[in-house]
Amino acid sequence: MVMANWYSADLHLGHQRIIEFCKRPFVSTDEMNAALIRNFQGCVGHDDDLWILGDFAFGKDAGRMENWFHQLPGRKHLIIGNHDDEAVVSLPWNSIAYMAEIRGGERDLVLCHYPMITWNGARRGSLQLFGHVHDQWRGARNSVNVGVDQWDMRPVQIGEIEKRARRLSVNKHWNDVEHGNDLS
Repeated sequence: MVMANWYSADLHLGHQRIIEFCKRPFVSTDEMNAALIRNFQGCVGHDDDLWILGDFAFGKDAGRMENWFHQLPGRKHLIIGNHDDEAVVSLPWNSIAYMAEIRGGERDLVLCHYPMITWNGARRGSLQLFGHVHDQWRGARNSVNVGVDQWDMRPVQIGEIEKRARRLSVNKHWNDVEHGNDLS
């Protein structure tokens, strides 16, 4: 069996106000939490790697966070986001970082909670995956939002990400920082 990498961001488990902010289709955090966990369980295999690009959960109840954490399948990796406090960071993640550079399929990936204009390997075709902006921006041809608000409340794999990236426009600031590197 082939292990897979899955990517997501901005689950905000336990965060009541995110439902209103992002117009999520839930009436309560309990409903949202259950749907997110069910969606992740329906995608991610036990031996897969699940990369959470920040903002896993919200609140101070370490017991609830641990319960949500253990309900998610796979080996879990955290890229720290602006809402990931000590209660989140102290969970038993397989890895924790502010940014990571990994291989995804045939491509180098740069994982960060925040969207960036440029990054290591950007000129050589690496793809940056991010969250943080929820439903406000899908990304650009070489930098894709993997947040649940962009992907029907579920994680996503590199094939779907690359397919979406091809349909997105070039970041309007690309030539400001990467002169002479045409992405079209």
